[in-house]
Parts: sequence; C-alpha cells; structure tokens
Amino acid sequence: MRSADDINVLDLLPQQPPFVMLDRMHRSDKVVTLTSLLVRSDNFFLQDGKLSEAGLLENMAQTCAARMGYISLELEGGCVKLGFIGSMRNMNILRLPEVGEEIMTEATVLEEVFQMTLVNMKVSTATGEIIAEGEMKISLTDIPAS
Repeated sequence: MRSADDINVLDLLPQQPPFVMLDRMHRSDKVVTLTSLLVRSDNFFLQDGKLSEAGLLENMAQTCAARMGYISLELEGGCVKLGFIGSMRNMNILRLPEVGEEIMTEATVLEEVFQMTLVNMKVSTATGEIIAEGEMKISLTDIPAS
C-alpha cells in the first residue's frame, strides 16, 4: 500500500484539469485527510486575484473525494467511485485566498453510515490562519469514476 503522499491526486479524483482543486494529498486515513492547493493565476475559480467562494467549496469537496478515492483504491483495493455532495451546513468563509497563497484543507469524519459520510471541513493558510470551515455530507455511489 502506498502512502497518501506518494499518490498523484489525479488518480483519486473523478475531476480532471482544469477543474482539479488539489495539488497534493499529505495524509489520509479512515478519519482525517489533509490536502493542499497553491492558488495560481490560471485557476478556473479565480476572481479578482482571489479564489472564489465556489472555488473554496470545490476544494473542500475534492478533499472529500480524494479521501474516498484513497480508501477505495489503496485501502480496499477497489476503484475510484463517483460521489455527490448531499448537503453543506454551517459554512463560514472568513476570507478568500489570493494568488500565490497555499491553502491546506482538512476533512475530519464525524459520522459514517452506509455510503453517507458527514465531515468537518477546515481550510487554513500555510501560516495556520483558518480561512473557511463548515460541514459537508457526502454520498458515495457504486458508479466507477472512469
């Protein structure tokens, strides 16, 4: 089994460029997943030199997708499957990251029942400043991503 840090995130996601909102997965297990993204000037979700709210939410959702992809592919020996956002709640965006900033996104599982997962999301800068947080409910399907 490869560690999360050794895997190309494109192998874990159904999304492909230019819609990929992760550069790297730093760690993942059954409870916590940590990813990073450097906000670049060619980012699809860039507005006025900052990553938009939609971009931050997509980054959070893709962190969850990468977690599920890693579990399916590496821990269970299966294939990456499609998932869907069931709900978002208590989302609080404190500020938008600017071009050149690296953000770290952490998904912590609060509850997992059948193919539904409730996660607490936290997005911070490389300096540790929390810039967004909230909860997402993700539903995993049996549909292969490719």
